[in-house]
Amino acid sequence: MYKLKRMGGFSASVKIMVIAVLVLLVILPLGMMFAQMTPADFSAVVHSPVFSEALVNSVVLSAIATAVSVALALTLAFCIVRTGIKWKGGWNVILTLPMLIPSISHGMGLIILFGGNGILKNLLGLQSSIYGNVGIVVGSVMYAFPVAYIMLADVLKYQDTSVYDAADILGIGKARQFVRLTLPYLARPLAAATFSSFAMIVTDYGVPLMIGGKVKTLSMLMFEDVISQLQFGKGCVYSLFLILPAIVAFACDLLNKERGSLSFVKATHRKAGKVSTGVAYLIVATVSLLALLPIAAFLILAFAKSYPSDMAVTLKNFASTLERGGLRYLTNSLVIALLTAAAGTALSYACAYLTSRMRSAASRVIHMLILAFMAIPGIVLGLSYVTAFSGTALYGTLAVIIMVNTAHFMSSPYLMMYNSFGKMNGNLEAVGATLGVSRLRMIKDVLVPQSLSTILEMFTYLFVNCMMTISAVSFLATIDTKPISLMINQFEAQRQYECAAVVSILILVANIIIKAVSGAVKTIIEGKKAK
Repeated sequence: MYKLKRMGGFSASVKIMVIAVLVLLVILPLGMMFAQMTPADFSAVVHSPVFSEALVNSVVLSAIATAVSVALALTLAFCIVRTGIKWKGGWNVILTLPMLIPSISHGMGLIILFGGNGILKNLLGLQSSIYGNVGIVVGSVMYAFPVAYIMLADVLKYQDTSVYDAADILGIGKARQFVRLTLPYLARPLAAATFSSFAMIVTDYGVPLMIGGKVKTLSMLMFEDVISQLQFGKGCVYSLFLILPAIVAFACDLLNKERGSLSFVKATHRKAGKVSTGVAYLIVATVSLLALLPIAAFLILAFAKSYPSDMAVTLKNFASTLERGGLRYLTNSLVIALLTAAAGTALSYACAYLTSRMRSAASRVIHMLILAFMAIPGIVLGLSYVTAFSGTALYGTLAVIIMVNTAHFMSSPYLMMYNSFGKMNGNLEAVGATLGVSRLRMIKDVLVPQSLSTILEMFTYLFVNCMMTISAVSFLATIDTKPISLMINQFEAQRQYECAAVVSILILVANIIIKAVSGAVKTIIEGKKAK
C-alpha cells in the first residue's frame, strides 16, 4: 500500500513538472508578450491606413485558398483511394513533396516560372502578372493542399465500402451515394482539414512576402514592422489578430470532435470502372506535374549561370551559397532539427503516456494545453519568445530556437502517440504491477517496442518541419544561429534567385533523405513484427 501511494505521489509530481514545462514553453511567453501591448500600440495598428485592407486581404484570400486547397485535396484523395490507378505510393510521394520545402520557396518557385522573366511565362508568351492576389492564392494552395490531402486520404482509406455495394444493389445513384454516405462520413475530417488549412494560410507570411507585390496581409505587416522597424509593440497587436482565427478554428475543431469520433475499419475496396480510373489518372498526373514544376524550376535555376540572361549549366551557385555561410547555416539547421526532433519526440511521448495511460485531472490539463498549442501561429510564438527571453542567457542561442520549435510542432507528434497508446491494451500496467514490473520497465520493454513505428513518424515530422520553418525562428535567429531556410528571403531580397534556389534544394534533399531513411527503418520494423 505504501508503495502504491509513493508511486501515486511520484506520478503527480511528474505531471506537475510536465505542466510547468508546457507553461514555460508557451503560456509564459504569450502572457509576457500580450502584457506588453499598450493602448497606444493597439490604436496605432488599428487606425493605420493599411490595416483594414490587410485584414480583409488576409481573410478573403485565405478563405479562397482554403476552399481550393480542401476541394483539390478531397478530389485527389478520391482519385488515389477510391479508383484503380496504379503506383499509388509513387503518386503519394509526389503529391506530398511540396510539404518538404518552406512556404517562401513556393512563392519563389512561382516567380521563377511566371514572374517578369519567368521560364513558363516567356515560353508560353503569357502577359498577365502572377504578383498580387493570384500569386498569393496559388502559392498558398501549393503550400496547404498536401496537408489536407494527407488528412482526407487517411480517413477514406479506412471507410468500410461495403455500404456502397449495398447502395448499388438498391439502385441508389452515385451522386446520391456521395451526398448521403460520403459527406456525412467525411463531415468531421473535412471540417478539421478546412480549419487546419485556413490557420496555416492566414498566419503564413512566406508566400505573401515573396509574391504578394503591393497586396498586404496581416502576417506581412507584422513581419515588416518587427523585422525591419523593430516595432515589437505593434507586433504584439498583430499577434492578437493573427491568433484569433487560429483559436476559433481550434475551438470549432474541438467542439466538432466532442460530438463523437468516427469508427474506422479496414476498407474493403471496390472495383473501379475504367472511366473513373482514366479520369483519376488525368487529374493526379496534372496536379503532380504542377507540384513538381517549382522543384524543377529550382533545379534549372540552381545550375543556371545567370538567370535569365545566361542559362548555361554551372556549379558556381552552389559554391557561392556555401561561401556566404550556406554550409554553416545548413549545419545549424541539421543540429536544430535533430535536437528538436529528439527533445520533441521524448516530450510528446511522455505527455501522451501521462494523458492516455495515467488519467487524472492533471492529465486532462496537459492534454488541453498541448491541443491549445496547435492554435498558436509560429510567427506569434516567435515574437513571444523575443519578449520573454530577450536579455537572458538563452537569447541568441540554439537552445531557444530548439525550444520554440518544440513548442510549435509538438502537438501533432503528441496526437500520433496519444492515438497509438489508445490502441494498446489498457491493462498492461496493471498486469505488470501484479508481476512486480515497474512502469519504467514496462515502457522500455513493452510499450516502446510496440510503438517504434509511431516514434519514428514523430521524429521525422519534427525534423522535416524544423528544416523548413521560417515563421517561429525569424525573430530569434542571429548571425551565428540562423537556420538555412532564412537565407531564401535574404537571397531573394538581393535578387540572387540562383542561390535561393540552391537553398531550397538543400532543404528538400535533407528532408527527402530523412524521409527515405525513416521509411526504410519503418519497413524493417514492420517486417520484424510480421515475423
